[in-house]
Amino acid sequence: MKAHPGHMATAELTAEAIVRAVVRCGLPGGVFNMIFGTDIGAELVRHPAIQAVGFTGSLAGGKALYQLAQQRPQPIPLFAEMSAINPLIILPQALQTRAEALANELVASFTLGGGQFCTRPGLILALRGAGLERFKSALCAAVAGSTPQVLLNAPTLQHYRQGVAALAAHPRIEKLASGIAAGAGQAQTLLWQAQVEDLLAQDTLLQTEVFGPLSLLVEVDDEAQLKAVVKAQQGQLTATLHAEADDGPLAASLLPLLCEKAGRVLFNGYPTGVEVCDAMVHGGPWPATTDARGPRSAVGRLNAFCARSVCRTRPPPCYRRRCRMRTL
Repeated sequence: MKAHPGHMATAELTAEAIVRAVVRCGLPGGVFNMIFGTDIGAELVRHPAIQAVGFTGSLAGGKALYQLAQQRPQPIPLFAEMSAINPLIILPQALQTRAEALANELVASFTLGGGQFCTRPGLILALRGAGLERFKSALCAAVAGSTPQVLLNAPTLQHYRQGVAALAAHPRIEKLASGIAAGAGQAQTLLWQAQVEDLLAQDTLLQTEVFGPLSLLVEVDDEAQLKAVVKAQQGQLTATLHAEADDGPLAASLLPLLCEKAGRVLFNGYPTGVEVCDAMVHGGPWPATTDARGPRSAVGRLNAFCARSVCRTRPPPCYRRRCRMRTL
């Protein structure tokens, strides 16, 4: 494992805990190693002994490592989780029935952990109609009362501010609400509104993840336009649908579209509710990951590195014991 340069002391403490667990479980001493260095990641990907790579980080970093993995004399798989804006869709009846509750819960979700969850809902899609203005008003009020937060490290805060500056410079993106003013080393909560036409045109900025406590609201005219917006989205880790009983037909027609776009589709929940367990799927089509087919649950990720299917066809009896595979 390569330690992240942004929190090397934390990485070292974590590595020491893993090494103690390795000893306690009686596993081979070399089953886990942690390496520190700026450019060592590329060298690890190129090394002939490495047969698979896992990566969590930026789209640019994931693409660079993926190209290195494919350019080797023996190409290897790279399981990368990179970029997602995780659209959250609110259908008309849900908007009318629980506008205020949705607004408060949504702000709590996209500001959780400083907005640094990779499943943070960064795009809010709502159909115009009864309840929308109440929802927007409550959303702005919740953002206005949100306290500033300290992000992971100085580069993360810098990248957040660069993303905010890019949104502010866009001629068709409007700032709807700002949280309590941030100090020198803090990130301010922000809510923006973009135009649906730009989303349909696949404006690059609207598809770009901004790591931090902000989200983008887009108002949609009708059901046909909502479906077109979903189809225009890139691959995502999650897609969320808030609906009531009367929204059933529209929700049912959106479901297959959302399943094509995301690795996890949620109903009346929030994507930042993540548990590391066998049932959790944490993946999706490009650019969320490099390979949507790859295993993304906790056990699936482990098996991707530890297990490879091998068929032993009719070995003689004297070889059968040697052909058995041992699994941990």
